[in-house]
Amino acid sequence: MTERMQWRTSSYSTDHPNNCVEVAALGVGVAARDSRDRAGGVLGFSGAQWASFVDDVKGGVYDLA
Repeated sequence: MTERMQWRTSSYSTDHPNNCVEVAALGVGVAARDSRDRAGGVLGFSGAQWASFVDDVKGGVYDLA
């Protein structure tokens, strides 16, 4: 199934395209995977869960340093 998904990375990841999270739309949700292990596991999130996560990242909730 993951072979048919349209995976994308953030435009902010251009300097390190193999060191990020890739996401794909799943109709009403989002799938996410590690770009360094594309054959590994895929996590699924509802649209609301993903939107909440993105808002938290933008709001500085997580230490991204």
